[in-house]
Amino acid sequence: MLEHRPWADLDGAELGWLKAKHHFAVDPSGNPEHRPLGSLVVWNDDEIAPKSGFPLHGHRNIEIITYVRQGVVAHEDSLGSRGRLEAGDVQVMSAGTGIRHTEYNPGDVPLKVFQIWILPRELGGMPRWATKPFPKADRSGQLVALASGLPGDEDALPIRADARVLGATLSGGESVSYALGEFRNAYIALAFGSVVVNGERVGPRDGVAITKEPSFQIVAVEDTELVLVDVG
Repeated sequence: MLEHRPWADLDGAELGWLKAKHHFAVDPSGNPEHRPLGSLVVWNDDEIAPKSGFPLHGHRNIEIITYVRQGVVAHEDSLGSRGRLEAGDVQVMSAGTGIRHTEYNPGDVPLKVFQIWILPRELGGMPRWATKPFPKADRSGQLVALASGLPGDEDALPIRADARVLGATLSGGESVSYALGEFRNAYIALAFGSVVVNGERVGPRDGVAITKEPSFQIVAVEDTELVLVDVG
């Protein structure tokens, strides 16, 4: 079953420095149809204005994956970690027993990111942070694991969750297929472009939830960049 979530139907927030769209409802006032998908509970499409960002704040017991689509993000946290991520880079923060951090756009162009939150397998554990570049050229025409808590993804950033985050860049006409394990779900969001997923047209910045499908095919209608999360 496919549940198409068009960009225009997503909840959002406008804070001046932040423009956000929520693929999943983030509070009780959100769209009740945009409920969590297994352990995938948040997927925000954020645009952060230059010279602004999220002030120091905390998290615990959540796996947070940041996928940078445009611009630069500067990260600092209570572990003493510091990083500068650019388009194509991925950041993973396992909050564990608790971590505080800031995310800031030091650049001159809007910062565009996907913020993905996944519930961990178990509560607690020491917090940790890591980042890694994933050049778009290396994802051309194929799905590449970016972050994963599943076996076989040694080149991906590790997360403490029964999940896998993948990315792909497809030229118009290219296609990729993906097999879901039994009792697993998937969610796809497009950074740009449009695709057809098992016959369902998915437009720019849209999302689609996939359940009870043993496999699916993604066909690019035009040049497309997408992120896919496979969760239990």
